[in-house]
Amino acid sequence: MKIESPEFTQSDLQDFLDHQLDRERMAMADRLEKASARLAKIAPRIKPGAGADSWSDHEVLAHIAVLSKFYGVMVHKITSGQMTEVDLLDATKLRDVAGEQTAALPTADIIRSIATDHSRTVKLLRELDATALRRTARLPTGEEVTAEFLVRYPLINHLEQHVEQLEQALR
Repeated sequence: MKIESPEFTQSDLQDFLDHQLDRERMAMADRLEKASARLAKIAPRIKPGAGADSWSDHEVLAHIAVLSKFYGVMVHKITSGQMTEVDLLDATKLRDVAGEQTAALPTADIIRSIATDHSRTVKLLRELDATALRRTARLPTGEEVTAEFLVRYPLINHLEQHVEQLEQALR
């Protein structure tokens, strides 16, 4: 095996890391598309109405709509440099108000909204570069979060979790 590390420069290392993040970015876009397609497949079986002690399937769908819009917009703003600070705690508190309003809509309208937001975020992910995905926003605690973190965890992982929840409930 040829040893290449002696000629490896900082620029080579950065190019390697950028390539890895670009591969991951495309994988995240694929995951978001797949989760969205799974949701679209089961959504017509979701009945409207509120839950008694916990969220109904319809309310979970409304929650998905709110988080899909919120994190999609946030990732766009951070990756484009428009947002450098974010308060996730305040946003979470506002989420319930938006979710309540969204839950009043018919299921078909909610799923159309979700599909539109997911499509927009998938397109963004496919067009970004690694530098944009590494951009950060400062939290009130002083910590920073990357756009990549927000799209991966609060958006995609969270979405997949709720899609699995709905799939199980609708079996």
